[in-house]
Amino acid sequence: MSTPLSPAGRWFAAAAFAEGFTWAGLLVGMWLKYGAEVTDVGVWLFGRLHGAAFVFYVVVTVAVGVRLRWPLWALVLALLAAVPPLVTVPLEMWFRRIGLLGQPKA
Repeated sequence: MSTPLSPAGRWFAAAAFAEGFTWAGLLVGMWLKYGAEVTDVGVWLFGRLHGAAFVFYVVVTVAVGVRLRWPLWALVLALLAAVPPLVTVPLEMWFRRIGLLGQPKA
């Protein structure tokens, strides 16, 4: 059983989901624009949303990593997870499972 999320852990979970969701939207938008050649509205909208979600995720990740006293490897891995598409969500699930999103150890 995983430990309950701390308030900071909830912020990280929300940021990871937002980053992953907007990545997915951007990928669909890119397919609609370049693959199906139908419209560029998805890229226009999700490009902006994903840019904001990416910055939000990076800021929240650094703040949460410091607040919850993550080891350096976890902070670096969490920051790198924002680069490839859709990696922040499984990373958040893993961090939750290994207890990195609970209360910090004293």
